[in-house]
Amino acid sequence: MRLIVGLGNPGGKYRDTPHNAGFLVCDRFAERHHMAGESSKFQGRFRRGRVRQQDIAVLKPETYMNLSGQAVSEAVRYLPLTAEDIVLVFDDIDLPQGCIRIRPHGGSGGHLGVASVIEQLGSGDFPRVRVGVGRPDERGAANHVLGRIRTGEKQRFLETVDLAVEALDTILENGIDEAMNRYNGLLPLGHEQEEGKA
Repeated sequence: MRLIVGLGNPGGKYRDTPHNAGFLVCDRFAERHHMAGESSKFQGRFRRGRVRQQDIAVLKPETYMNLSGQAVSEAVRYLPLTAEDIVLVFDDIDLPQGCIRIRPHGGSGGHLGVASVIEQLGSGDFPRVRVGVGRPDERGAANHVLGRIRTGEKQRFLETVDLAVEALDTILENGIDEAMNRYNGLLPLGHEQEEGKA
């Protein structure tokens, strides 16, 4: 079994914010693969199904971002899984919109949700998909990730989310190394057209 965990914050207030990129990736992934509806489990929204001949579970912790590890550790104990069976999906302000990065393991990179998961599991040895949401502007980092996505940025944000869903499919079907080779070197979405105009 593999567990895909998307990080975010519950409630309508946070629905259309960059910080909820992980939630949105989970939703789009589940829709693509016609997974069963969500239920309340493991302090989050949980669903389970068969994807690419594998038993796959999807979890969106509802503990709020900074306590995400509580939900993840509960799911890992119950299912049961190891850290390596998890794929964590979350927003990253150090990547521009249109970019994703895949890593087999690592630290938190300053992301408090990821830090909580590492702390609760006692390990950072899980694959992760980082979804680029761009550097904060004059609003500052907190207002950037917790503010509504601006109209002019929404299309690229959604395209980045869909790219992360494709990467999850590649991880499940071909493994983490193939996914890193395929996606980590891509130019940010939209730059191909800009390059062509130059």
